[in-house]
Amino acid sequence: MDSTYEHTFIPLTTLSSGESKEVAIDIYSYCIQFVNICFLGNATSKEKEWFLIDAGMPRSADSIIRTAEDHYGTGHKPQAIILTHGHFDHVGAIEDLLEHWDVPVYAHELEIPYLTGKADYPKGDSTVDGGLVSELSPFFPNHGINLENHVKQLPADGSIPGLPDWRWLHTPGHTPGHISLFREKDRSLIVGDAFVTVKQESLYKVFLQTKEISGPPKYFTTDWQAAEESVKKLRALHPSLAVSGHGTPMRGDELTNKLTYLVENFEKVAIPKEGRFVH
Repeated sequence: MDSTYEHTFIPLTTLSSGESKEVAIDIYSYCIQFVNICFLGNATSKEKEWFLIDAGMPRSADSIIRTAEDHYGTGHKPQAIILTHGHFDHVGAIEDLLEHWDVPVYAHELEIPYLTGKADYPKGDSTVDGGLVSELSPFFPNHGINLENHVKQLPADGSIPGLPDWRWLHTPGHTPGHISLFREKDRSLIVGDAFVTVKQESLYKVFLQTKEISGPPKYFTTDWQAAEESVKKLRALHPSLAVSGHGTPMRGDELTNKLTYLVENFEKVAIPKEGRFVH
């Protein structure tokens, strides 16, 4: 499989880049430049079975593999890779990872055209308000990739093969087939980019990882009505922990209060005043 992003380099990073955090006994969040991926699976269990959620930035496969081996040991590949969506910063290393691991990839049916080379995302919208990252976004990769027969459609009933405690929810708006993952027993939520915990449009705040609730990254979000409904759906789950695609994990009363604030003030907090996909 050819590497779509072999020569892609995005010169943006954060102070948290390279950090791997155990946010629950079997959830590890790993920051790559300015995006988070997750490893799901108890590193102390005998079976060493685990799953990878999203696939990070271009040219990050080696660091993902090393971090996985630090947690689960060598010779233990993931059972599958689950994609919240197919933007470049969430699939940047996936082709190289599949060359190394050869595992199935699961995504929502509406995201599969972007993962099989049949569709491209709209270019980043520099006209949204927010900061330098927005202004740079038209230069970010927006093309689809072709994972061929590796990619499979998630079951329509919300289940995730091999992860009986977790279910997926369709949370569109940022992309048509965006999903989030939820575990009822401890109300853990892996958000993807349905909402984030940093103002992703601001280079300064991204670099410092300034924690604040925000809607999906404005420069890549194409359906704001759907995005608002998705945030309402996630708030209704009453999550106790949220790991978003950008920013630092949020939990407890802070998460409850800030997510409620986002829902009640979505137009003011999340939706840009102008942009190609506003109104």
